[in-house]
Amino acid sequence: MKTDKREQPRTIVERATDDFLRHLRERNASAHTIKAYTGDLDNFAAYIGSRGWEKIDHFAIRSFLSHLYDKGLSKTSVARALAAVRSLYRWLGQEGVVEQNPAKLVSTPRLPKKLPRVPTIEEMNFVLDGKMPEVASFPERDRLMLELLYGCGIRNSELVGINLDDISLSNEAILIRGKGKKERYVPFGGSALAALATYLPWRQQLLATLKKKPEKGMPALLVNQRGGRLTTRSVGRIIKRIAVAKGLSPEVHPHTLRHAFGTHMLEEGADLRAIQELLGHERLATTERYTQLSVKHVMNVYDQTHPRAK
Repeated sequence: MKTDKREQPRTIVERATDDFLRHLRERNASAHTIKAYTGDLDNFAAYIGSRGWEKIDHFAIRSFLSHLYDKGLSKTSVARALAAVRSLYRWLGQEGVVEQNPAKLVSTPRLPKKLPRVPTIEEMNFVLDGKMPEVASFPERDRLMLELLYGCGIRNSELVGINLDDISLSNEAILIRGKGKKERYVPFGGSALAALATYLPWRQQLLATLKKKPEKGMPALLVNQRGGRLTTRSVGRIIKRIAVAKGLSPEVHPHTLRHAFGTHMLEEGADLRAIQELLGHERLATTERYTQLSVKHVMNVYDQTHPRAK
């Protein structure tokens, strides 16, 4: 006996979610944001079912969050789901679909303030000075990766997106494509310039060896051993492997070096607004997080060195 495979009609919330996600893609929202919102809003739509907007109040949304807790989700995941629902309602309000945002009446779960552990300036100098460890399969490229991540404070996705034409050697600056395809120029110093000069001949030799016929060429700055553009996942593995070999925590990842860039710039007296521009933060409040990291570092130094703190 054949089962009825006809699809159930889409609910109001499901259709609104589809339209909202389409809107985010048109606005060039990051792939990570879209992926997170898709999962959270799918869960919300499944929980709400066929209810219309007039039947969804803050009690229903609070009940949805309780449902997520019952499923074993952490406070962080529940807070993210609430943020997704708030964003959906905000967009629905702009579109004139709803008049109020009931998700604003629901309190965000209190999250523990957890600051990332940032390597010290001395630790970073130790990693970058001297030879690359034996675990580095392409030491010339891997050194350049470290120099750009820490020396420029760029994101992993921004690093792998750099093309050769984005580099201005005369100005010692790189064109970076950030979130939402926003572009900014980021300067690089002498260490990165030296690493770049060492890597480029190796890159050219690798591509010449791999390509049997003349082609247009590979625009990517950073390539893998097969000649393709390096991926963010590969960068993460490489950075972790080198960090551990150099004595750093196994929790180190590319974004750790971005945190280190912002924290160390602040510790050395850089202006917060300048750091905001370099990091490509849209809001100063995001950059101000580094003041917390800097204070934490100062407190650690005090606790470890002052005779009256022991």
